[in-house]
Amino acid sequence: MHNFKELKVWKAGIELTKVIFQVTRSFPAEERYGLTSQIIRSAISIPSNIAEGCGRISNKDFKHFLTIALGSSFELETQIIIAKEFNYVSEDELNGISSQIIEIQKMIYGLQKSLDK
Repeated sequence: MHNFKELKVWKAGIELTKVIFQVTRSFPAEERYGLTSQIIRSAISIPSNIAEGCGRISNKDFKHFLTIALGSSFELETQIIIAKEFNYVSEDELNGISSQIIEIQKMIYGLQKSLDK
C-alpha cells in the first residue's frame, strides 16, 4: 500500500480539481447538469482513482486504478476543449489547464513504469 497524500501526482490532481471548480463557476447555468457536471466529475476522478489505487494491495491493482485516472485525464482534456469551442473558457484558460493535465499524464505514466520495477 502507498500513502496517496504523499504522491506528487495526487497533489497535482487536487490542484487541477480546484482550478476546474473555479473555472466552471462561470459556465452558463443551463450547463450545470451537462458539460459542467461532466467536467467536474472527470477532474475529481483523477485524484480519487489514484487514492483508491493506493489502497490496493498489489501493484497490478494500483496500476489498474492509475489507468482509470489516466483515462479520466484524457476525458477532462477533451471536455475542456469542447468548453473552449463554446467559448466557456478562454484560450489562456485552455492552455493552462491543458498544461496541468499533460503534466499529470506524464506523472501517471512515470508512476506506472516505476511499479513495474
